Amino acid sequence: MPWLYLIVAITGEVIGTTALKASDGFSRVGPSVIVVIGYAIAFYFLALVLRTVPLGVTYAIWSGVGVAAVTLIGWLVYGQRLDLPAVVGIGLIVAGVMVLNLWSSAGH
Repeated sequence: MPWLYLIVAITGEVIGTTALKASDGFSRVGPSVIVVIGYAIAFYFLALVLRTVPLGVTYAIWSGVGVAAVTLIGWLVYGQRLDLPAVVGIGLIVAGVMVLNLWSSAGH
């Protein structure tokens, strides 16, 4: 169950961060409300995950997947450009998350 909670936490964080861009510095009410709800969901479920999964592993996965997802959304939705070093860097973050999940016993 903690891994499902982590997915929910990541989703909440990605939605909140995406809405943060759309809130235009909290000057738009709708996206600002989504920011607050998204981060509330993210931190609540992150706290549940931390009951059973080590902090370092949880945060590495949460932030790594979040960075990759927000970067992809920024590219798709906001037309933000990614150069080769950015793509390589994001790839290394994703690779690190995969190594933690597939080969490390730190999270088990």
